[in-house]
Amino acid sequence: MGNEVNEWGNAVYDEYVRPLERVVDFRTEISGIRPKDLWKAKSFWAVQKKVAELIKGRILVGHSLSNDFKALLLSHPKKDIRDTSEYQPFLREGRRRALRDLAAHILGVKIQIKEHCSIEDARAAMFIYQKNKKEWERNIKKHIKSKRKLKERERK
Repeated sequence: MGNEVNEWGNAVYDEYVRPLERVVDFRTEISGIRPKDLWKAKSFWAVQKKVAELIKGRILVGHSLSNDFKALLLSHPKKDIRDTSEYQPFLREGRRRALRDLAAHILGVKIQIKEHCSIEDARAAMFIYQKNKKEWERNIKKHIKSKRKLKERERK
């Protein structure tokens, strides 16, 4: 499924994608996707192209975005990714935490009670980011500055 929400949590793109390979297990109890959902699904290549256009030059916020990039055969500059599964202050003992756990802990909301809703997940990741945006961006600037200083030292 291809989906995106804006900074206010409003859906800007939400499509079912016709997979390139035959689906043998929809895992409906988790994914929420049923065979009938794919009857009018858009082609993989059409969705891939649209998502690539939508994300170009933007900062992306999400949870475990590497899975989405892998599924859509896309990439994005690391400096423009804000992944709630990888943000160091959200890790527990160096390990990634589930989005539902972060949403409960940081936002005080329950998500993914039964089937996943991709829009609900995208909103949760966005709201987690928004709540921590100032500190997150400050950490990124510090990291970039220290990388520059290190490169300058290596040149000397």
